[in-house]
Amino acid sequence: MKKKFHIYIIALLATLSTACSEQTFSNDAEGNFDALWTILDEHYTFFEYKNVDWDAVGRQYRSKITKGINSSELFTLCSDMLKELKDGHTNLISGSDVSRYWIWEKYPVNYDERIINEHYLNFEYKRTSGIKYQILSSNIGYMYYGNFSTGIGEGNLDAVLAYLASSDGLIIDVRSNGGGFLTNVETLVGRFISEKMMVGSISHKTGPAHDAFSEPYEYYFSPTKNRQHYHKPIVVLCNRGSFSATNNFVSIMKQLPNVTVIGDTTGGGCGLPFTSELPCGWSVRFSAAVIRDAQGNLTEFGVEPDIKVDITEADRQAGHDTILDTAIAHLTGKQ
Repeated sequence: MKKKFHIYIIALLATLSTACSEQTFSNDAEGNFDALWTILDEHYTFFEYKNVDWDAVGRQYRSKITKGINSSELFTLCSDMLKELKDGHTNLISGSDVSRYWIWEKYPVNYDERIINEHYLNFEYKRTSGIKYQILSSNIGYMYYGNFSTGIGEGNLDAVLAYLASSDGLIIDVRSNGGGFLTNVETLVGRFISEKMMVGSISHKTGPAHDAFSEPYEYYFSPTKNRQHYHKPIVVLCNRGSFSATNNFVSIMKQLPNVTVIGDTTGGGCGLPFTSELPCGWSVRFSAAVIRDAQGNLTEFGVEPDIKVDITEADRQAGHDTILDTAIAHLTGKQ
């Protein structure tokens, strides 16, 4: 699967690179604005899903370009236009700033590392390959993975799961994990499945029309061979900061019969990002292909938990992670 997936992405990027280089624009305010608008118009994937009238958006913001507009003002104007897409994968990047739409900043954090370290782990935990892990006093295994950009060594993962094997259940905490590499999602999921499974599909733009997409390409994950696995009951913890590759991980794990997802809706982000360049040298990153879950659903706006829980300020002040407490109670049967 990894080889096929890699080839597929290379072909997609080659197609986009060719398409984005067909038009030329002047290196002035209007030219850079038009280049940005056109790149998104021809290659962005969620216009129809999000009911965005991109023509109207373009007219609205282009009319704000004034004579003598400086670079900083143009950057702000273009950034505001991109925010209309409500997409965390869409960013304008200059030498001095990066625009962003991070919806999770408006929601409860629902994660406090200090509370877990102090009140649940007693500052005693192991750490390897970006994974923090320990067996809690309730004999429930706990592992926190905070960044899918951090590589997971197969040997390291063997050590983690062998250590946690005696637990009665496992909590996989991916709260505030902003994403990273889908290959690390596959590596981790491979330790919790017992047979090959279709985990989703990918489709890409085939032309400039907003509804021009390829047929979905299904992709599969298989169990990791001759390695340590874990098949007891599992709870996955997520919050609004669980974005992009983490969103994908949660949507896949939620399919497994022994997995329960607890916490808040994930931050979403189911588009594969691609980067193009404007005449002035600024880069624009945007969703250029669509990943759907195994049921064909888009999770651009997030994956809902099986059990919704928030951490109140009173909980936090008392040293309680209510989401983690709910997971422990669920796995120990004391809920």
